[in-house]
Amino acid sequence: MTHLTRRLLVASHNKGKVREYAEILGDMGIDWLTLDEAGVAEDVAETEDTFRGNAVMKATAYARQTGLLTLADDSGLAVDALGGRPGVLSARYGGPGTTAVDRYQLLLAELRDVPAERRTARFHCVTALAAPNGELIGTADGVCEGVIALEPSGVGGFGYDPVFFLPPYGLTMAQLDAAEKNRISHRGRAAAAIAPLLRRALAGS
Repeated sequence: MTHLTRRLLVASHNKGKVREYAEILGDMGIDWLTLDEAGVAEDVAETEDTFRGNAVMKATAYARQTGLLTLADDSGLAVDALGGRPGVLSARYGGPGTTAVDRYQLLLAELRDVPAERRTARFHCVTALAAPNGELIGTADGVCEGVIALEPSGVGGFGYDPVFFLPPYGLTMAQLDAAEKNRISHRGRAAAAIAPLLRRALAGS
């Protein structure tokens, strides 16, 4: 197998996300490519109302566009006291122009009067793998349970990590070291679940 056949497009511009995947699955000798590195200029709109729908749409569309084996995900935070919000809108919560800090501050403001026992939440991630011709190979899920903290803590991770508290650890996701986060996070679990499909796809390419 040549080096070229082990190229994998991760359907994201987010270097933090690609780095996490490389750390979790790096033992496969993959040549990781972001959308920018693959020359993708136009993003696929996330118009589905489920994590799986968006992940599948991105994986298959970008694979067809680039002719590369493509791994995509959609993930987000579901807060029970908010009826599952922000959900699939997690990355766009609060509207255009909001930063990650804006989004989790908005979340904290919405939960200001919600007691600790009702602040349960979970991160959910669905990964989708598509063949270079755009055919869906399969999907996998990962979930990480926690609660929304009263205030942000920690400087690691990204997104809502500073306000996602993990009771078994007594820490937020942003306070975990990278190796432990990759082991227990929703993305880490989804990546581990999709790994057998990815190995088979790489072996057959």
